[in-house]
Amino acid sequence: MTASEQEQVLDYPLTSPAALEPPPEWEQLRQQCPVARVRLPSGDEASLVTRYEDVKSVLADPRFTRQLSAQGAARVSANESGGVFNSSMATTLPQAGEEHQRWRRTVSKWFTAKRMSALRPGIAAMADRLIDEMVAHGAPADLKASLGFPLPVWVICDLLGVPESDRDRFAYWSDTLLNLTRYDQAEIDAAQAEFHEYLGRHIAAKRRTPGDDLLSELATADGMSDAELIATGLALLVAGHETTANMIGKMVGMLLADRRRWERLLAEPALVRTAVEEALRFDANPGFGMPRYLSEPAEIGGETLPGGTTVVCSMAAANRDETAFAGADDMDLGRSPNPHLAFGAGAHSCLGQSLARTELQTVLEVLLRRLPTLALAVPVDDLRRVEGLVVGGLRELPVQW
Repeated sequence: MTASEQEQVLDYPLTSPAALEPPPEWEQLRQQCPVARVRLPSGDEASLVTRYEDVKSVLADPRFTRQLSAQGAARVSANESGGVFNSSMATTLPQAGEEHQRWRRTVSKWFTAKRMSALRPGIAAMADRLIDEMVAHGAPADLKASLGFPLPVWVICDLLGVPESDRDRFAYWSDTLLNLTRYDQAEIDAAQAEFHEYLGRHIAAKRRTPGDDLLSELATADGMSDAELIATGLALLVAGHETTANMIGKMVGMLLADRRRWERLLAEPALVRTAVEEALRFDANPGFGMPRYLSEPAEIGGETLPGGTTVVCSMAAANRDETAFAGADDMDLGRSPNPHLAFGAGAHSCLGQSLARTELQTVLEVLLRRLPTLALAVPVDDLRRVEGLVVGGLRELPVQW
């Protein structure tokens, strides 16, 4: 990459030659331009970091804040709302300091290893049910639509004590909040208003008649206002639905793209846990990444960034960094240790990562047991990416068995 190329402003998100392949710029940027200028879908400019150590340090550094509504912060999406990054989740919940840690401690009590273990049988039973329906309809089938998409919605609705009949509405609300270019401002505003109204009624009902779910527990405990409870529900929906739904499809797509990977798991099912971690690390299509607003000057990647800079962390590019992972461009199902950054790092690492891992591991175990002959129904190069959302994924995953 020449000096003039380093000065070039790249359009972001970067595009890839194929749905499961990384953008070629990742390696170039890590080696030659670790802090690159990029143009976001809004037209505003930001700085992109791609090296493992740089991404990890930005995510852990309190000077790089989540205050993306600050004066002068780059707008992420083409819409004024900024979607998920400027939603009530981002503006109502405490974003830093002791208050943020208090909120995390309160919510994280629900995501203990014991609770996750207790969820596994229900998740496995739902996966079995969805696979039954898919098999009954016959091959080829879209694994994302049949299993990857409905399962996490069911899990989140169960977690929030929401009736299964409302899950389609939750899926749409999640889509609009993860918007970059797919929805216009009126659609986003209407969806957010509908979600707030629905969850407000739902929380009031939980206060009157608590159930055995997370929202009931939070609603009947001291300390959280209705606005914070709504924002918490929003955070769980966004973090727990679309990202996991897409990851199920991508994980299975990666494993079937090279038949030897699937066969190895059939022969060594004990590798499921490390295979899930490696799929998370190897994911070349994770979506936007994590934006941060720099409140004061700071040095990163050998460059001093002025206060007021918006920085985008590409965790996926960092997860392909050879300085952190030997054979980074190879998918090693037994890789251990695997300190990938798919769930972020520092005080804002993904709160629901234990739930995501539980879902991914359980789905993979059930698929290996139920459909050992599973295979892609189209060539790998024909797989298509999701466009226009903060999260990355495949539009569909055609499979046969």
